Amino acid sequence: MIPAGDVLGLTEALVRRASVTPRDEGCQALIGERLESVGFRLHDLSRGAVSNLLALREADAASDAATGPVPLLLFLGHTDVVPPGPLEQWQTPPFEPTHRNGMLHGRGTADMKGSVAAWVTACERYLTATSSCPLRLGVLLTSDEEGPAQDGIRAVAPALPDLVGEVDWCLVGEPSSHQRIADTIRVGRRGSLSGAIRVPGRQGHVAYPEQADNPIHRLAPFLAALGAEVWDAGTELFPPTSLQITGIDADTDAGNVIPGGASARFNIRFSPALDAEAIQRRIEAIRLAEAPAASIDWHLSAEPFESQPGPLRQAVEEEVADCLGASPHANTAGGTSDGRFIAPLGAEVVELGPVNATIHQIDERVAAADLETLTRLYEGIIKRLSSVSPPE
Repeated sequence: MIPAGDVLGLTEALVRRASVTPRDEGCQALIGERLESVGFRLHDLSRGAVSNLLALREADAASDAATGPVPLLLFLGHTDVVPPGPLEQWQTPPFEPTHRNGMLHGRGTADMKGSVAAWVTACERYLTATSSCPLRLGVLLTSDEEGPAQDGIRAVAPALPDLVGEVDWCLVGEPSSHQRIADTIRVGRRGSLSGAIRVPGRQGHVAYPEQADNPIHRLAPFLAALGAEVWDAGTELFPPTSLQITGIDADTDAGNVIPGGASARFNIRFSPALDAEAIQRRIEAIRLAEAPAASIDWHLSAEPFESQPGPLRQAVEEEVADCLGASPHANTAGGTSDGRFIAPLGAEVVELGPVNATIHQIDERVAAADLETLTRLYEGIIKRLSSVSPPE
């Protein structure tokens, strides 16, 4: 039995569960049990193989006498992790939490079981110490963040207004910190657009090129033009749009055969200075110029979003400054997060979590002391928001 308020013990218990996407392996059941003990009500929003848990705690009766709506602070997280990769390359088994030199090693320690444990622990400490909580507190977890992200937060977010009403503030536990805990917070994320181009050709012997049509020779100028394109200059909070080619394939491995088809994959991370349709139009123009017979399949996985400064960011910045003596840097760097599904509901979204230096890597790890610090920060944020009114 893990004592209430033990962030390290809870993190270790979660890491022991090999919850590779989309499996949850009992993580949410363990978390739900802890939250129920401090007054949360649980709602199972699972879809197919994906586990989704909503836990909601209403404001205490003594606080309900206040006029106006009761604000909701929602913590957003995930219990799934990426595959561990070659087990023999880990110094210790990835799902056996191990302490070495002040670091807790194991898959998910930083992304993001440590954050989830810190939030649950912060709620336990705050709710057992206070006589009346004026906030509504929520926790929304999925086991489909690291995978396709179709049956997780994307699927359940549209139902949230009916389940919880207005979401005022959303704190996301993604590992936002760069070099030290809480040196960076995310206040938005770039959009993500992927493309797969297929160039047809005609197979033939390399000694008789006049009898073939080499699709790689048609694909190469297209890829060169993509790599040379300058998309935009970014915005005040967003870096410039960037494109990366992520794979190139041909339909033969023989060294003396001209392939009959070639393909490539690319991804664009874009700022609000552009939208997905504008990017597609520009790339289609390059295709028509360089490889007119080719076709492109598109997949838009995320639109960019930016959360305007409000009470949540103020509470985060003030708590970090008071606890750590430094102000966090607010930016929109990194990949995507499930916060993109909550922002359209009108919530102010801020991401605060551990150092991200080892996420998705062999020997993923987090400083044990940072988990305690993160717990204190989360508890302090709850306290600060307990004294403010919800956003207009």
